Amino acid sequence: MKAAWLFSRNVDLAVFLGAAFVSFGALGIGALTGVLHAETPIWAWVPAIVLCDVAHVWSTIFRTYLDPAERRARPKLLVLAPLLGLATSVFLLSLGDLAFWRALAYLAIFHFVRQQYGWVSLYRSRAGETSRAGRVVDTAAIYAATLWPLLHWHTHLPRHFSWFFTHDIVALPGFVMPAATVLYVAALAAYAARAARLWARGTPNPGKDIVVVTTAAAWYVGIVAFDSDYAFTVTNVFMHGIPYFALVFVHARARANAADAPPSLAARLTRSVPPFLGVLWLIAFTEELVWDRAVWHDRGALFGEPWELGGLKLLIVPLLALPQLTHYVLDGFIWRRRSNPSVATLAAAQTTLSTSSP
Repeated sequence: MKAAWLFSRNVDLAVFLGAAFVSFGALGIGALTGVLHAETPIWAWVPAIVLCDVAHVWSTIFRTYLDPAERRARPKLLVLAPLLGLATSVFLLSLGDLAFWRALAYLAIFHFVRQQYGWVSLYRSRAGETSRAGRVVDTAAIYAATLWPLLHWHTHLPRHFSWFFTHDIVALPGFVMPAATVLYVAALAAYAARAARLWARGTPNPGKDIVVVTTAAAWYVGIVAFDSDYAFTVTNVFMHGIPYFALVFVHARARANAADAPPSLAARLTRSVPPFLGVLWLIAFTEELVWDRAVWHDRGALFGEPWELGGLKLLIVPLLALPQLTHYVLDGFIWRRRSNPSVATLAAAQTTLSTSSP
């Protein structure tokens, strides 16, 4: 079994290992500038939240609404997901801000955890790993790397950061941590031992190892080691968003370049990386502008004077949160290999990104 890459060696290293370097490099910058233990300043918030987090949410449209084949294959899902999401959001917000943001936070947490598991699963598939024991070890490791820091967060409230909204995380009793820590250490140790054996046999899966190691490091540092909004932000979003950009771009461009693909907006925007990212960044900036003027009113120097909308908040907030909510829901369907042949055969498109024009 040879080393397997999702896209290509250089691209995988750039998006997975590169994202980790960006995250930890940002921690170093935070230490040098004195913001490591503070709120995220605007110069870090824009690239992390606007250009990465919000923009990656919108990139899902290239995999769904801008993909003619996907629109034909899932018309009900693509219509019902936003409609039901909007109705649910309005209902939750009617119960209060905390009910709405807490529900959205836990959906986001589930999404972030499952994405890391998804990368591990894709790497196993690409490498042809079929061992049941290996799958158990890999699954335990990636869930330990994400869930143990989250459990620490839940048992060490209050913290100086939140997912979306103050108090959106529910407090849990601390007595669960000793047993959870034993399982955490055991799961990561078992993964390390198995990975070492694979390397010794000449059958490593370096991409999977990078995902597990960088996930464990970033989630520990961003949630456990530091109690800081800045540290949590920079270790959270870059490693989540950058690889997702690559996955969507490769998949969308491969679909657009298929022999039977009709001309489409997605095809034009995925000819190279700059127009793909440029459109997403423009949309993301516009969304955040509306968020700030209509709801948050805390970045006027960047977005301008606030709007006074009064009772319209009950509709504006669910509408603004809808792209994010729809992204979470659709992602649970569009990347499943068994029901998505185009994902199962991602290898056919693995050179797309590495050969795209800069």
